[in-house]
Amino acid sequence: MRIVDVNVCSPILNIADHWADLAGRAPANVFMNPVALNVAHETSFAKVHVLLAWDRSAEPKKLVGLWALADVSTTALWPTFLAGPPYNYAFLSGPVVDHAYMDEVMPAFFDAIEQHPSLPNVIRLRYLDGDSEIYEPMRKALAARGSHSLVLSQRTRPFVTTEFGLKTSGSTRKKMRQDWNRLSSLGSVDVVNDRAPAQVREAFEIFLLMEAESWKGARGTALLCSTKDAAFTRHFVSNLAAQQNASVALLRVDGQPVAAQVLLYSAAMAYTWKTAFDSEYAKYSPGALLVDRVTEMLFASGQVKAIESCSPEGSFMANMWDGRRQTVDLLVDVGARKSLSFDMTAFGERGYAQLRGLRNKLRSVWSGQSKKKGVAASR
Repeated sequence: MRIVDVNVCSPILNIADHWADLAGRAPANVFMNPVALNVAHETSFAKVHVLLAWDRSAEPKKLVGLWALADVSTTALWPTFLAGPPYNYAFLSGPVVDHAYMDEVMPAFFDAIEQHPSLPNVIRLRYLDGDSEIYEPMRKALAARGSHSLVLSQRTRPFVTTEFGLKTSGSTRKKMRQDWNRLSSLGSVDVVNDRAPAQVREAFEIFLLMEAESWKGARGTALLCSTKDAAFTRHFVSNLAAQQNASVALLRVDGQPVAAQVLLYSAAMAYTWKTAFDSEYAKYSPGALLVDRVTEMLFASGQVKAIESCSPEGSFMANMWDGRRQTVDLLVDVGARKSLSFDMTAFGERGYAQLRGLRNKLRSVWSGQSKKKGVAASR
């Protein structure tokens, strides 16, 4: 008989071998990698709790689940809740659970949260993969315990695998061929994606500068605009690169980078985490060209079977890939009764969703105006 129990601990973990073994037996989520969680803790970027599920009946004991959640309170007067993803710049919140243990681990996770003396019972989950194998066992476990839950939103995000989702013809493919040819007329064009740790750190600095000089820098949202964010992401990428789990692909013209794509890896999954490009080359769609070529390179390597866009609200990848997966935002109360904290958090999340919708509309208007100015300036 299998005995699964859960312990709650800090992100200061020395479980590299256990994690590597689990990652090969579970749906991927690079953002739950213990080295990433350690960085969030060490840089005080987030207050993270880690739930570890062990099969104690195995000899030696076997890690069969890992889930990291952050302690969050928006104001001193607002109730604290648990949040996933556990830190900013993570784009998936689901736990990593052994395929063979999902129906045992999810109830154990919720029991551990409810029984822990200092953990809140309310959990806000953004960016849940609604098509992941773990989603239904999660909903099943919540229903079995009579927990209150609320789906806050549902949407799709681009996703591609070696089996489906890659556009091989059509207007988008034709435009990319034309853009590549036009860019090639300026000089020798190539793509490099070196996964050696030193080269990854060097290329990430190129990405940071490129992003800071883009519209994100002008808006104050580039990583270099925040000392704290820059410090976290530098350590985040560096520590993953040390495991060969991060790289920065560069699109170059005569050796000069014109676009950068930060990639993360977990088992056979790659993640297109962050993109930047030189605005002087914008008319050639260098970001799209880079992702297109990198997609081909990753699949040709045989080591990557699927690519996660990390883009729940759509991006240029939605035009390049036909594949889609569901993204779900979910609010849960694992306590015996629905709490005031649940109602207050639900109110706050609805307000957040409305503000996010307004922001997206304003961005769309701003983007349209910028394109019109660009057309006028080119005449």
